[in-house]
Order: sequence, then C-alpha cells, then structure tokens
Amino acid sequence: MPTELEELVGFIAHPNPQIRAVAIENLVPYSTSDTAIFKAEELKPVKHLKFLVRDHAKIAEHALNILINLTGDLDVLEFVATDEKFLEMVFSHIVHPEEPNADLLAMLLANLSKYDGSKAFLQRKQEAPSQLGSDDSVLNQLMDLFVKGQDGAYNKKADFDYLAYVFADLSKHAEIRQYFLTQQPYDGVIPLTKLKVFTEHKSDIRRKGVASTIKNAAFEIPAHPSFLSESDINILPYILLPITGNEEYDVDETMDMLPDLQLLPPDKKRDSDTSIIQTHVETLTLLTTTKEGRELMRQVNVYPIIRETHARVNDEGVSEACDRLVQVLMRDEAPEEAEPRIKEIEADEDDELVEV
Repeated sequence: MPTELEELVGFIAHPNPQIRAVAIENLVPYSTSDTAIFKAEELKPVKHLKFLVRDHAKIAEHALNILINLTGDLDVLEFVATDEKFLEMVFSHIVHPEEPNADLLAMLLANLSKYDGSKAFLQRKQEAPSQLGSDDSVLNQLMDLFVKGQDGAYNKKADFDYLAYVFADLSKHAEIRQYFLTQQPYDGVIPLTKLKVFTEHKSDIRRKGVASTIKNAAFEIPAHPSFLSESDINILPYILLPITGNEEYDVDETMDMLPDLQLLPPDKKRDSDTSIIQTHVETLTLLTTTKEGRELMRQVNVYPIIRETHARVNDEGVSEACDRLVQVLMRDEAPEEAEPRIKEIEADEDDELVEV
C-alpha cells in the first residue's frame, strides 16, 4: 500500500490543475527532507516535475523549487542535466523578458552547471529576443541577461544574480575559459570585461560568482597580458578595489598605486565576505606567474594593499593567500617557475548547491 506521501507525489501528474497545484505545493518541503520519494520508479516523479516547469506559473514555481533542491543528488543532477529537450525549454524560458520564474531558472542552471557535461553549453544556440540585443549563442545571451537584467531592468521579476554561479562553475572548463577571454563578434567585447564591473556590486551572490569566474579565467597564462593591459581586460583595479579599505598610506606608497586607488573616500570598505577577498588575492597570485605580471604589481605598489589586508582581515584563508602573494612579490627574481605557482591554487567552484 502506498503511503500518503507517495500518493501525494502521484498527484503531481493529475490531469486536474487544481489538484496538481495543491499536491506540488505541499511537496516542496519534502524535497530537502525526504528526497528518496522523488527517485521512485526510476525517477518518474522527477520526469513529471520537468514537465510541470511548463505548467501554470505557480505550479512551475513549485516544480522549480523542488528540482533546485533535488539536483543536489548526483543521480537527479545527471537525469536533469542530460535532458536536451528540458535544457532547451529552460534556456528559451529564461531569456523571455516576461518569464515569472526567471530567477528560479537561473538557480537551477547554477546547479546544472556543476555537471561536467555542462561545458556543452558553449555550443548551444537559440534565437535571442530582440529586447536582449544578443546573438544566437546561449552563453552570450546569459551574459547579456546578467549585465542588462540586474535589478529588474530586463525582466521586472528577476535580477539574474545566480547566473554568476553558472559562470563560476562553467569557467572550470578550459574551453569555456577561452570564451570568457575572447572578443565576441556580435558586439566586439571580451565577456570577462562585462563581469569585472560587478566585483563591488551590492549582491553577495554576484560578487562571489564574478570573483570566482575571474580567478578561474586567470589560470589561462597566455591571456595574462590581456588581463593586465589597460586597453584590454584591465583587471587589476577591479580586483584591488574590493580588497582595499579606508586605511591611509604613506605618500610615497600612494603615488605609485593605480589611479583608481589613490583617491578613495574615507568611508571606503573592503568586501565583507572573506571568501571573496581570498579569491581576489589568489587571482593576484595567479597573475604573478609571469615576470611581466610580477613587475607590474611591484610597479603599481600592490604590496602595501596586501599588507593592510593581511593585518585587518581576521581569516586564516585570507592570511595564507596574502602570505603566498607577498612571498612572490618580495623575493628576488629567479628563472620562471610558472607551473609550481599555479599548482598552489585550486580553481574555484561554488561550494554548495543552491537550495530554496
């Protein structure tokens, strides 16, 4: 005899939309506490949930909430992430300017991006809405959604912050790191330059995902000249500003710093999230892999900023990251040792799956 909970799961496929709505709303809490009930009959309930994402907005909302929670299970993650028709629906819906569940779709994509096969997103194409002003590349569309859609500017019901986690996880793959570093033909812009402006955004989610994406992209050593060039990506100001507070420096120290760091307001605060600070310091360390990178950081006086960060941020991870960078900046030049330095730092990925 099926239990009441099993019967409730069965009702999400009921032909009556009112019954479906009541059943799925009541099942949301169980998607974090009794996940096994959704894996019955070879994941048949999950199959129904994927279908319900196309249902009425409220039913779709609950279905997405459940799928977001369930994709913490590797079996469910693979089952959902390998469903081409479902992915096609997710991508076509998320770019629609009036999609009511766009942020939940972004959260689901943040989890699906953890699946190794998600690097195939790079090849996905679909027609873009005219309002988005993008080309047919799904990655470019997600990038433009993230930039143009913040704070409800594109879709009044969405801020698309969680796409930052999508970019962070996708950037673990070398081929997608190349995407972030390559000028796109449709607008002539390097995608990473669209992200860098969010390193001091009010959203913790945006800042964290963007910081990790920048760090992961910095594993591409041949791109370091572009990272450091003022006419290309010019990443240094956008990494240094979040880790800089309102401390005062000697005139001699300040004069050599980047112009963006010389006239900071007295109420300037460094990032409140120590994991983000650590990520930025590790990015700086990656950018010292080449002699040119080390010389530039010495030239623009990065050391005093790291010294103050080390002194004022009480966090073991930050302290260790600062120590590694200082050792590189302060030691005498020796023959290139790029590979050992890279191995000291791991690529970033979102530590936890998104849950609602």
